[in-house]
Amino acid sequence: MATGSLAVEYHGIHPAPPKRGWEKLSWQKCRPRASRIRVLEHTCECQEIVYELCQAGGLLFTRRHYRAADGTVVSESEWLRSAPARRLWTNILLGHIR
Repeated sequence: MATGSLAVEYHGIHPAPPKRGWEKLSWQKCRPRASRIRVLEHTCECQEIVYELCQAGGLLFTRRHYRAADGTVVSESEWLRSAPARRLWTNILLGHIR
C-alpha cells in the first residue's frame, strides 16, 4: 500500500451544481448558542462556498462559509433534530438547496 497517497489526493466532497428548481435556504447570522460545536462533515476547502454539518447541544445545523473578495461571510441554517438536519445536508450536497 502506498504511504499517504490517498490522503494527499483527497480534497473533500464537492456539492453538486444547483439543480433545476433548486430551493433557496434562508441562511441566518451565526449566534453563539453553544460553547462547543462539533463539525461532523464538511465540503471541500477548494470551493468558494464551504459547508459544514455541525452538532451542538443535541441538535444539528449546517454552517456556510462564503468566501467573498472582501472576506468570508459565515451563516448557518436553522438548528434541527438529527433526521431533518441530515435531509437538509443531503439536499445541499445534491444541489437541491443552496
